[in-house]
Amino acid sequence: MTGSNATAGKPHGPRITVEVPVLRVGAGPSEYEGLNRFVDSLRKPQGLHLTLMHVGIFEDLGGDIAAWTKGLSPPEKTLPEIASWLTELPVLQGFLGKSDKLIPLGGGRLMGLEVDVPQEVHDYQALLVQGLHILFDDLGLDNIDDFILSSPALGYRSPRWLPHIAVGKARTRHEPEMEIAPVAIEFGDSRIRNREALPVS
Repeated sequence: MTGSNATAGKPHGPRITVEVPVLRVGAGPSEYEGLNRFVDSLRKPQGLHLTLMHVGIFEDLGGDIAAWTKGLSPPEKTLPEIASWLTELPVLQGFLGKSDKLIPLGGGRLMGLEVDVPQEVHDYQALLVQGLHILFDDLGLDNIDDFILSSPALGYRSPRWLPHIAVGKARTRHEPEMEIAPVAIEFGDSRIRNREALPVS
């Protein structure tokens, strides 16, 4: 599949994110599996990741921009530009983090590890948001902070980024934060999830 028609016609396309994969939690599989006592349906370790930026369903983002600009920045203009920007992002090299806390996510439906990451990871995430600002300015958006926080596709709910890894379903909708024994977490190089769904220029 090539071109912008790769996901055309589907009511829901794949979500695009910039993320880093989790390579290892703790000393080995048994340490991760030990989290099972805190959650329901512990996620498979090979699917664990830390999201640096949630772009969302690409066509939906194009629609959000078109609505914000009252049609002055249509998807056929904006989506190839956004795809080009994403694919040209520098790669964040793999790093080590740590966690000693489980926190509720997604309105209480999920539980995740809150992760302490090196400063360069925060710097990289800030670089992503700064780049998004410049890109949206070039695409003719105004009040860009308001757009970023209100776009359903982008899914930002707060200007503060909290590094976390979703690990499983919460047992109840009112699970509190929980302290756990500290675990080291190894992350791989950054990547674009569902990169193949981006338009090809």
